[in-house]
Amino acid sequence: MKDTRPLLLPGDFPALRRGQLEILQVNLGYLCNLSCTHCHVNAGPKRTELMEKCTVDSVLRFVAQQQIQCLDLTGGAPEMNPHFRELVTAARKMNATVIDRCNLTILSEPGYEDLAEFLAQQQVHVTASLPCYAEQNVNEQRGKGVFQASIEGLQKLNALGYGIDPALPLDLVYNPNGAFLPPAQEALEADYKAQLLADHGVHFNRLLTITNMPISRFGAMLLAKNQFNDYMQLLKGSFSSENLSSVMCRSLISVDWQGDVYDCDFNQMLSLPLHKQVDGVIGSDAVSPRHISELIHHDFVGESIVVGDHCYGCTAGQGSSCGGALDAV
Repeated sequence: MKDTRPLLLPGDFPALRRGQLEILQVNLGYLCNLSCTHCHVNAGPKRTELMEKCTVDSVLRFVAQQQIQCLDLTGGAPEMNPHFRELVTAARKMNATVIDRCNLTILSEPGYEDLAEFLAQQQVHVTASLPCYAEQNVNEQRGKGVFQASIEGLQKLNALGYGIDPALPLDLVYNPNGAFLPPAQEALEADYKAQLLADHGVHFNRLLTITNMPISRFGAMLLAKNQFNDYMQLLKGSFSSENLSSVMCRSLISVDWQGDVYDCDFNQMLSLPLHKQVDGVIGSDAVSPRHISELIHHDFVGESIVVGDHCYGCTAGQGSSCGGALDAV
């Protein structure tokens, strides 16, 4: 795997500072039943990294002390972590919203047949990856047979009330399958809803369009096709300063499977831990990651955010975050 990090140093992205912390995004591990081409964490069936019970307990203490509004669980396939259900149940007892970033196919994997029912029982907000409503595009990006398994997963969730009952929100995620920006979120959502309903009887709430980051597996693909520099120029040339006020890192921190804390999921993949520098720029006074157990009583408001050229991916065009286009937030 080619390393994209040197091509992202140094950066000229504007300095950012954190506001009120609202979302704790937790990567429960890189184990996944899929190996998608756009995956920025290089997840797959052979990965062994999984968050341990003691770290899960630290996450829960952090949620309680910081009064976190939303616990956003990701991976890999977060559901493959053996402590997933314990974490979800405990967070819901604290009245935190829980988001499960689900690849849909996990719902039909052996040993996970009752997963959808568990998610519905706990009123977990399901955010599911479906990079297109066309079978060929999805299978090219995520693997043969993934589209049909994803549709079956959506139908199973619909049967439980997801996408229909207001207490069971179901959002879909679109990622481009190439070196280009997502189309307008609102128009694409209308196309998704019409096509999925007509062809498969599927209902969902929102479509979230997310720009592919030039890192990890997608970054390596760009390098292999000699498209890395062109893609970076596309991101920089599409920069919109209006997106700076609502980038996700201003209200979110990201925790990796070992419990180390970062400003966002992408900084986590680039091994860029959060710190307190006056100007949060990549390469300035590198520090070791801080563990979530050390930050349970920490005040994050006003701290500088580590930024770099990859941050242009969040501010290009309509903007991009784990919650979709920034101009739609």
